[in-house]
Amino acid sequence: MRVLRFETVLAVLITPAVLVVLAGTAGLGVTGWVVGLSTGCGAAVLVAIARGRSADPAILPADWVTLTRAGLSAAVAGLVAESFARPAQVTALLALASIALALDAVDGQVARRTGTATPLGGRFDGEVDAFLILALSIAVSLDYGAWVLAIGAARYVLLAAGWLVRWLAAPLPARYWRKVVAAVQGIVLTVAVSGLLPRAAGTVAVGVAVLLLAESFGRDVIWLYRTGAGPATRTVLRRATALGAAAIVWTVLVAPDRLDRLTPAAFARIPIEGLVLVAVGLLLPARARRVVAAAAGVAFGLLAVVKVLDMGFYQQLDRPFNPVLDWSNLTPAIGVVRDSIGRGATYALLVLVGLGLVLLVALIAASAVRLSTVTARHRRGATRGVAALGAVWAVSAALALQLAPGSPLASLGTARLAVAQVRDAQTAVLDQQRFETAIHSADPHAAMPASQLLSGLRGKDVLVVFVESYGQVAVQGTSFSPGVDAVLRSGTKTLARAGFSARSAFLDSPTFGGISWLAHSTLQSGLWVDNAQRYGQLMNSDRFTLSTAFGKAGWRTVSDIPSDDREWPDGRSFYHYDQLYDRRDVGYRGPTFSYASMPDQYTLAAFGQRELAAGHRPVMAEIDLVSSHTPWTPLPRMVPWDQLGDGSIFDPMPAQGLSPGVAWQDTETVRQLYGQSVQYSLNALVSWITQVHDDNLVMVVLGDHQPATTVSGSGANHQVPISIVAHDPAVLARTASWQWQDGLLPDPSAPVWPMDAFRNRFFDAFNAAPPAVALRPHR
Repeated sequence: MRVLRFETVLAVLITPAVLVVLAGTAGLGVTGWVVGLSTGCGAAVLVAIARGRSADPAILPADWVTLTRAGLSAAVAGLVAESFARPAQVTALLALASIALALDAVDGQVARRTGTATPLGGRFDGEVDAFLILALSIAVSLDYGAWVLAIGAARYVLLAAGWLVRWLAAPLPARYWRKVVAAVQGIVLTVAVSGLLPRAAGTVAVGVAVLLLAESFGRDVIWLYRTGAGPATRTVLRRATALGAAAIVWTVLVAPDRLDRLTPAAFARIPIEGLVLVAVGLLLPARARRVVAAAAGVAFGLLAVVKVLDMGFYQQLDRPFNPVLDWSNLTPAIGVVRDSIGRGATYALLVLVGLGLVLLVALIAASAVRLSTVTARHRRGATRGVAALGAVWAVSAALALQLAPGSPLASLGTARLAVAQVRDAQTAVLDQQRFETAIHSADPHAAMPASQLLSGLRGKDVLVVFVESYGQVAVQGTSFSPGVDAVLRSGTKTLARAGFSARSAFLDSPTFGGISWLAHSTLQSGLWVDNAQRYGQLMNSDRFTLSTAFGKAGWRTVSDIPSDDREWPDGRSFYHYDQLYDRRDVGYRGPTFSYASMPDQYTLAAFGQRELAAGHRPVMAEIDLVSSHTPWTPLPRMVPWDQLGDGSIFDPMPAQGLSPGVAWQDTETVRQLYGQSVQYSLNALVSWITQVHDDNLVMVVLGDHQPATTVSGSGANHQVPISIVAHDPAVLARTASWQWQDGLLPDPSAPVWPMDAFRNRFFDAFNAAPPAVALRPHR
């Protein structure tokens, strides 16, 4: 007993010794001392008691190594506990965790070489590993999110489950792969907490570690079930998995494809597709049944993915996903995310989303097979159930019963979605042929002599300025529209004092929430370009555009797109611009503002310096202002024009605004930030017009599309404000027949044109004479 008490004292002293060294080198607060001493000394006492009750009461050589690891792990836990109140001491945390992980390979070697390996020693070793991983997972979760806690909690969830279900507490056989997975968890978490990896790479690494852990624990649980579960348990689990499979299939089949329809009533429906699956399975032999169920499950899974895509498209673009046209839209959408959260984080997100979708399809397919197998095993009851539910479905369909508007009790949603996908694919093929005909139809404007083209604008600088996401909701009927309206009213007065007049109306945009280039090409070409397929066809044509017309008539033509960071061949081959500006060649050295590579104020100033110098040739330009592009935060502020320099004056501003991750936690915050972003863009534009001192300036200012559903609300229209601003009264006199309203702010009674009508009406107003053949927009 004296030997045991002496060893116990030494074991208990290991943790205080480690904490003393830590306190003397890195510092340790009261919280760290309390957590470290309680966990480390508690582990030492428990080991000493356990050894004292065993056949060999002495603490064995390998135990001393493991006790040292326990002391180091306790110190790690102390540092993690302190990190909730003050910045984490990463260097000390990294050093302690690295030493503890390195010693994990030592205690096993010592036990084997001294011939003292015991089940108790192995159990102690595993529990120290689990505790260290728990502490590290808590540390990593503070930066990466609560999902990382799954790594540390896994061992303790299984332990707690073993108290309730005895067969889960049975000893597990030694398995080398389990040790490998445990080592991977510790290494990955240590590297993640060190901050050496970029956030994106760290997220991917931790995500892979979670998957490996899930596989290892899953294999252990399956082994325990097969070797220890009794008949009653097996019956309960079989029934639970059968009910789970049925619930998954049912949920997938009745789930809506729009977030605003995601209500409890949407799931209280009867899916005819599920009834058909069960009925077919009852008629087929076992092998054929499994094949059919697996194929149906994969189809259901893929349609579930389409529903997820539909939710995103409705939320962002106010329309469903098109299986033919919209795959190409994913690339620019990824680009927007990349510009908002960074390249690495975007790639990490894509990896996790891809894995999630694959797992979702696999889970749904496995559930369909399980459901078909169970119902075939209970053929009589399944037949009665299908017959009863089928009768209820038929009656509900005949009477059009529904628990909530848009949620009929007799569900055909998934079947209709599959049919719609096929129909949309066929429609896309036919649309390609129709649009090709429209592109090559007669265009009298293109045949006009250069001397007659746009003669009403000779000597003028004509700028077409798209204000990103400047939609009708910005000026009418929203919580943020009064602020925008005030800017437009004051802007009208400011312009009037400078000798400028404005008239305004609305255009119907072919796009919603994004894909701005569809609006740009529609306005310029006079054709309705509402999808990527049409856009691609248009870019491969020689359609006569506004920029081409101005170039033919003698203007210098310019494109200024500050969001671009790569070559844009269509700018020269289709639009025929003489000059293309992007973020790389306007001298900007300041910060980015999420998506916006530079503030609109700088974009306008840089354009003016390069193209509107004294004695310049008349210029026609399309300029994109992107400070009002989603995610609408952080935002720049106006600065004195003579202090812009290379943009470095904006350096402190991004850190002074909300990050997208914080702002997008609250919808009303996002809406207010959207309104502020539009106010900034319009203020910058009005201020620039008045200070550029160009009496020959003619500006067409418009939005490209409404903002996403988060801001616009469900069911919003596609209208965007448009204004024409000029110093010369003769310019606006030519637009009298348009019946646009005076000022920058159109009210609800203002004219609404389809955006593809603008080109022809603009030509009619400013050409020397209208073409002989009346033109109508092509749809």
